[in-house]
Amino acid sequence: QVQLVESGGGLVQPGGPLRLSCAASGSILSINAMGWYRQAPGKQRELLAYIRDGGSTKYLDSVKGRFTISRDNAKNTVYLQMNSLKPEDTAVYYCNAKLTPVVGRLSEYWGQGTQVTVSS
Repeated sequence: QVQLVESGGGLVQPGGPLRLSCAASGSILSINAMGWYRQAPGKQRELLAYIRDGGSTKYLDSVKGRFTISRDNAKNTVYLQMNSLKPEDTAVYYCNAKLTPVVGRLSEYWGQGTQVTVSS
């Protein structure tokens, strides 16, 4: 069974940094892409960034230059380094992976979410 486990959320002051991690575990054959989404209260979930297995990345315009996604393929782990955080970045952050398990077909998996609060 495949699981995505996030860590690194918390309370941070405006302008501060925070780093999120997400580790995929279980019987995984291959991972096509991993990414980060967030959902603020009363808003739709939005894609922040993703990284493909080849290393190419894509970002939401509002986080370009502030957020950096990276990936450790050996550990099946994706990171989101967030700098210059703003109060409007407050949300629940979700990890996402498109992967093929050892048994089964290419599917999408989600982490449980981690709260990020930017406040003084």
